[in-house]
Amino acid sequence: MKQRAPAAAIVERGAVADSIRMARATEGILLMNMSARADIDEAARTALAELSLGDPELLGEGLEMRAQMQRQSGLDPRTFALVKIAALIALDAPPASYLWQVGNALDDGATPEDLIGVLRAIAPQVGGPRTVAAAPELMVALGLALPDGV
Repeated sequence: MKQRAPAAAIVERGAVADSIRMARATEGILLMNMSARADIDEAARTALAELSLGDPELLGEGLEMRAQMQRQSGLDPRTFALVKIAALIALDAPPASYLWQVGNALDDGATPEDLIGVLRAIAPQVGGPRTVAAAPELMVALGLALPDGV
């Protein structure tokens, strides 16, 4: 389960308290319905946009590190990519992570059927909710339309 700071600690941080309106704070969970108001220059906006899209130039060091980790793992590139996707599912990773890793997996020879196999293989360990939550993330990363109701 993801750890969150106690609501009281977040609200006491002056500028943050001024920039958000709490919808509800119970049991240490803070729900915000308004983003923080920060002055962000164009260079920072561009860098964040490129990071969110997995821009390879901006993430060059990450790519080099990934290749090094793959070699050190002793796994072939396809298996390494599938293991990384299994880790994303287990960690309940953010959607952008799936876009990046599914692209890597397909480039390394994995198929959509392999991704379904990963979901089926790890379902008993990660549980139904994480498996169900990961399925639409994989669909989006594969460029598939989500079914109605998702």
